[in-house]
Amino acid sequence: MLAIMLKRALALCYRVYYLSYKIDGPKMMQASKHDSSDDIAFQLLSAAKKAGADDADVLVAEGVSTNVEVRNATLELAERSEGIDLGLRVFLGKKQAIVSGSDGRPETIAAMAERAIAMAKEAPDDPYCGLAQPEDFAKDWDIAAYDLYDSSQEPDADHLQREACKLEAAALECKGIEQTSNASASYSKSAVFLATSNGFSGSYQRTSHGLSCVAIAGTGLGMERDYDYDDRIHGRDLRPAEEIGRRAAERALARLNPEKPRSGVFPVLFDERVASSLIGHLINAVSGASVARGSSWLRNHLNQQVLPASLSLVEDPTRPRTSGSRPFDAEGLPKRPRHIVKDGILQGWTLDLSSARKLGMASTGNAARSAGSLPSPQVGNVTLGGGAKTRAELLSDMGTGLLVTSMIGSTINPNTGDYSRGAAGHWVENGEIVSAVSECTIAGNLKDMLLRMIAGNDAQVHLSRRVPSVLIEGMHIAGQ
Repeated sequence: MLAIMLKRALALCYRVYYLSYKIDGPKMMQASKHDSSDDIAFQLLSAAKKAGADDADVLVAEGVSTNVEVRNATLELAERSEGIDLGLRVFLGKKQAIVSGSDGRPETIAAMAERAIAMAKEAPDDPYCGLAQPEDFAKDWDIAAYDLYDSSQEPDADHLQREACKLEAAALECKGIEQTSNASASYSKSAVFLATSNGFSGSYQRTSHGLSCVAIAGTGLGMERDYDYDDRIHGRDLRPAEEIGRRAAERALARLNPEKPRSGVFPVLFDERVASSLIGHLINAVSGASVARGSSWLRNHLNQQVLPASLSLVEDPTRPRTSGSRPFDAEGLPKRPRHIVKDGILQGWTLDLSSARKLGMASTGNAARSAGSLPSPQVGNVTLGGGAKTRAELLSDMGTGLLVTSMIGSTINPNTGDYSRGAAGHWVENGEIVSAVSECTIAGNLKDMLLRMIAGNDAQVHLSRRVPSVLIEGMHIAGQ
């Protein structure tokens, strides 16, 4: 599934200024019957140079997806989508502009190039924009080693419907489950091609197979819901649909008759399902774009302790069969494993070329972009390592406190790290779950929270973010 990239908002300082425009036309899948993605990319580069660009790069992203949902063993939704996005970025000196489209006809390619040049002439200078140096580009990668593409036959709609029915049936077999709000099976494949006017070109493909079930327990105002899902690059790696449906049902049943927990300061155990959000806040805080703007609560913590000494956070974009893996970033630079945090010490920022130049550093190869947006720093596969305890041992260690299995809303201050989120889960007494809880708020400060983390060993190894259950002492809980 193609990742959705957000455009960075324009600001007066520490920002790249650019203009963006989209040109739509007939479906590209039709227009590309005779022109492959690389052909179209090189045509765009040629058109940009002909129109007067000093430099240019082109991103071509194609995608196909199929999704089937069932309700009461009857087909409720069946959809298939196909699309292609073209992104042309041009440079005139220290000015840049971006045009995106979905039409690969020669006349549209020429129009995109002309429009991009006209826009660049009106853009303000950006001293940090520009392509990577040719000697820095990724070279000689072995895409087969990444194992990102399932070459087996694409599942048809009938197969997806049967899998969705298995999800629903397994959930409904559990006593107390009367319905599901979602039982779905999906498949997608995508391809990315990147080319620059100074010599880089590369591509990769990936597939995704998914199963998801949301089960509903109880009746009336006492209804509760929960979910389970699995998403894999290779279909044969998926957990059985029956297991996913049953687990969704068991989780929903466990949430029945919730109470508000008592207010106070207690330990909080973040279940593996939600613990990755904590690491997500750390990842956002080490983004070079945030640091350059001075809006990160970790901006003054380089080479300082941000996690317990027993823990490390490693990014590895080379992991096989993992959604966050790729051989090069959105600027053509190689992707390599690196420590974000080593033995608790923050090792460096996450950088694309622009943020690296602002900070006087070198890019870490973390640029990401969509067809219509500028590159920005983004982390792929990460692993929080060093935890040794099982989830049961963490429950025992916490004694009395809150096990969080879901969260809603958030108030995160990016400058100070102040943290507040709505939560639901289970109340724990003497290391044992005693009741479901909901309608409570947990709060603290991320700087302190991360330093007090006690990590488990139950991370799911196939996920892009391998983060286990995490216990944090001394958090403020607002309940009854």
